[in-house]
Amino acid sequence: MQIAQNSVVAFHYTLTNDAGEVLDSSEGREPLTYLHGAGNIIPGLEKELEGRAAGDKLTATVQPAEGYGEQQPQLVQEVPRDAFQGVESVEPGMQFQAQTQGGPLMVTVTKVEGDTVTVDGNHPLAGQILNFDVEIAEVREASQEEIEHGHVHGAGGVEH
Repeated sequence: MQIAQNSVVAFHYTLTNDAGEVLDSSEGREPLTYLHGAGNIIPGLEKELEGRAAGDKLTATVQPAEGYGEQQPQLVQEVPRDAFQGVESVEPGMQFQAQTQGGPLMVTVTKVEGDTVTVDGNHPLAGQILNFDVEIAEVREASQEEIEHGHVHGAGGVEH
């Protein structure tokens, strides 16, 4: 069976950046399982997997626009240290959920200088070219319930 809309796909992957550094991998774990066409993985990788079958191996390069987007400078802000009430020590790399006019947003602390904290609301991989080495482990038809819910159920998916 080929990967198409409403297929359940399980695949192993290694993700590297342009410098060849491994950013993530399924090595030593279960394959990543998703419902094709439901927006469960980044669009660029989903396009590359379309039409493939179990056993296929491929390399996919995904540009930022079809990955985690371009870096948005307006999502980097300086905020006063007292915005982190109840947090004893604020350090670079820490993540917090900020309440914005558009709803909740995960931000990462990038710098702390005196009473000023710089936070970045961009995804950590925004603006990066992503390189995937993929091996497709399984492709099957999704159940009607999986299609209705927009995600995989059972092994590798959501248990209800």
